[in-house]
Amino acid sequence: PSAAMAAGLPGSLPLLLLLLLSLCLRGRGQTFGQTRFICTSVPLDGDMCAATAPGTGSAEELKSTVLQLRETVLQQKETIMNQKETIRELTAKLGRCESQSVLEGLPGEGKGGGAGRKGGFSKNTMGDLSRTPAAETLSQLGQTLQSLKTRLENLEQFSRMNSSSQTNNLKDILQNKIDDLEKQVLSRVNSLEEGKFNPKNESEERGKIESTLTSLHQRISDLEKGQKDNRPPDRFQLTFPLRTNYMYAKVKKSLPEMYAFSICMWLKSNASPGMGTPFSYAVPGQANELVLIEWGNNPMEILINDKVAKLPFVINDGKWHHICVTWTTRDGVWEAYQDGTQTGNGENLAPYHPIKPQGVLVLGQEQDTLGGGFDATQAFVGELAHFNVWDRKLSPGEVYGLATCSAKALAGNVIAWAEANIDIYGGASKWTFEACRQLN
Repeated sequence: PSAAMAAGLPGSLPLLLLLLLSLCLRGRGQTFGQTRFICTSVPLDGDMCAATAPGTGSAEELKSTVLQLRETVLQQKETIMNQKETIRELTAKLGRCESQSVLEGLPGEGKGGGAGRKGGFSKNTMGDLSRTPAAETLSQLGQTLQSLKTRLENLEQFSRMNSSSQTNNLKDILQNKIDDLEKQVLSRVNSLEEGKFNPKNESEERGKIESTLTSLHQRISDLEKGQKDNRPPDRFQLTFPLRTNYMYAKVKKSLPEMYAFSICMWLKSNASPGMGTPFSYAVPGQANELVLIEWGNNPMEILINDKVAKLPFVINDGKWHHICVTWTTRDGVWEAYQDGTQTGNGENLAPYHPIKPQGVLVLGQEQDTLGGGFDATQAFVGELAHFNVWDRKLSPGEVYGLATCSAKALAGNVIAWAEANIDIYGGASKWTFEACRQLN
């Protein structure tokens, strides 16, 4: 060992040298890895490092070989440590998965999950049932029932002015159905409180209730058609009472190729965080061709071909507000108006990119695929009316006339707000709307 230290070898090498000598004593010519060692006798008082084995070279070669062995041992040790770390990570992940499975099996517990912005969120199809916790599901059903009751109250007023036994009988039938639904919801609440609720049947039970709700919405909508004859075709609003991935409206017409546009509408919402997506326009190959969205804690944004501009709107106060966004492809210049007054402007928003034709225009949902891929977290919650689209920039005076309900206000020359142009799905409803009355 003293000779090894004198030769400048690491302190751990004497043990390796003893191991090599032991191997030599067991048999001559034995191989270790790819190196061949031949045993040579060394006097007790001799210098082991100075000894030269026949045919093997100098002590320097032996030193080099031992260093290579040491390096191999260190590499194997590092590999083993890395494998141990990988095993620990996999074990931790497996433990989290097992604990999550246990939580999901408990009554009233739902799946956790977040949603990222535009492309990072989960893409539920529009036909999926919303996977919300049971308590939130009950809350949504309660809100839907309250919405139906409000519509029935409006129908009662209408029936008083237009006495019709058929209308009254249908109203009574619908009221009874709502009462039955409330009993079902109450039964589910009691089952949850008593721990009798079986989560395996949740999808089936909710499917039945939502099917009944859809039927009920349709019956009420048919009844409300009696009011349409007494109002102009543009005096209506769309109501989206819940944040779902199946409640939306679809504009029957697509947009043409446009090198400029003005989009105006009335909005009312107090949803938090963010009111969601009032409208989205998708074309083949680009789901974000033209989108207005207020998601999470972000301000409202306009997206054109995935390019973004933040809009200075403050409108989620539960009151009606009139908003307009104008844009031209030349230099990507845009302007934003709230309640008839310009509140912001900018440029370089998708400059020299025309809005593409042959797409799908949806109200109330953000599209991840053409006409679908809705995500409940980005759904619009509130009321929307007088959605109009022009293929030119409106002047400030024209925008002011729309916001103040001027008699000279024009309808959109590309998309005009009319009941015949809109199809509704999933329980979104149409109510009578008087824009000017909201200003008083």
